[in-house]
Amino acid sequence: MASVHTTSIAQIHASSLRAMLVVTGGGTQAVADLLAVPGASRTVLEVVVPYSEAALTEFLGASPHQAVSVETAAALARAAYKRAVVLHAAAGPLVGVACTAVLATDRLKKGAHRAHIGISTAAETRVYSCTLTKGARDRQGEERVVSDLLLTVLARACGLDVTLDGLLLAGEYIEEQSVA
Repeated sequence: MASVHTTSIAQIHASSLRAMLVVTGGGTQAVADLLAVPGASRTVLEVVVPYSEAALTEFLGASPHQAVSVETAAALARAAYKRAVVLHAAAGPLVGVACTAVLATDRLKKGAHRAHIGISTAAETRVYSCTLTKGARDRQGEERVVSDLLLTVLARACGLDVTLDGLLLAGEYIEEQSVA
């Protein structure tokens, strides 16, 4: 298995998978990484960044109980998948990918720094959750971890064999669950 760093994003673009991405609170570097490699138009259908509470509520059609949660990541991924279906009428696999995160910022946060990456297809919705060790990284470091997790989830959806080796610190782990 290769890490997401050694797996070329070009391989994601060479796959037949088409994706609609929604990121809020983190994961934006993954979008930049995807768009920086030639061939992105074969993979990325659209990217939406509903960053404010009002934008998130409008995108989902209702205010989420909690912005950074498994449920919100799943709802965002499902909405992204529905949008992908509208945008791509041709045959081929489609996914909605979503990231909702709370990361280091310019003020002290009471709760944990965490991210939830949702991925939705016609068959299922899965969410990958990670709580980061608070204070161990700066904002850019946390953003890199979350973005690499998002890229790993997308790469695996393309059938690529990638891991997160070396990305997480001791005590950090990824929890994966299917969401009904």
